[in-house]
Amino acid sequence: MTIAHVFGRNLRDRALRADLLAGAEAVEEGLLAAVKSDVPFIAESGRSLLRTGKGWRLRPLLVLLAARFGDPHAPGVAPAAVAAELTHLAALGHDSVCATEAAAHPKPGSGVLATTSVAVLTGDFLFARASQIVADLGPDAVRAQTAAYARMVTGQMLARTGPGEGCDPVAHHVEVAAARTGSLTGASGRLGALASGADARVCDALARYGERLGTALGLTDDVLGAATGPPPTHPAPRRALRDARRRAHHARSALRDLPDCAAKYTLAGLCDTVTVRRAGT
Repeated sequence: MTIAHVFGRNLRDRALRADLLAGAEAVEEGLLAAVKSDVPFIAESGRSLLRTGKGWRLRPLLVLLAARFGDPHAPGVAPAAVAAELTHLAALGHDSVCATEAAAHPKPGSGVLATTSVAVLTGDFLFARASQIVADLGPDAVRAQTAAYARMVTGQMLARTGPGEGCDPVAHHVEVAAARTGSLTGASGRLGALASGADARVCDALARYGERLGTALGLTDDVLGAATGPPPTHPAPRRALRDARRRAHHARSALRDLPDCAAKYTLAGLCDTVTVRRAGT
């Protein structure tokens, strides 16, 4: 998916668009370099996950946009974007453990993720690569990435176990969405701001924005992308979508005190986009 598809009319600034395109190309090159290995099987497993997760590339784009509030061309910005995406892909690798259909019907050429052991090890490999990159960005970046990953793993566990007895299912889904999606999108905003040299107030605002945006995105995908569960006439999905819209509105509010610029307007426009997208887009 191209940047134009992600942002649509929200990205009207030509200079920003050109910079994001150049940044996106640098991220793709960095991702390909990160999955290289002297062991062909490991390299192919990593490349397979890169292809699997090629949809939005939302997290690196958030890094690149957050960096516009400091020095967007600082040397750590592109590596931070790569690390954010590698962390996301690591979680996808672990998620694929439960992709029973892929395990039962592996396709020629992409069957390297068909077994749980390969999926888990590939995820671990990518997380290790991401951690190596983040280590060069400083302790604040390390804390942001590792804290996000711990929450993502927790969210995966909560998703597997489901709501407990007497637990509000919508509240449970909100908790899962915040952990699985909101945590890393929040960290992506922080990483981009940190890498660009932005001050602490900006870093905190962009982390709040990313957390709320990602939670809204996770809730929307849970409802609109669900193959099973209550029908859309059911009150629980309607409540979840209302909550997603509310959190997207709060994400926009997190940008309020940031300086006006094309990046701010683009981030604000994303708050509308995430609540209408469909899974797989």
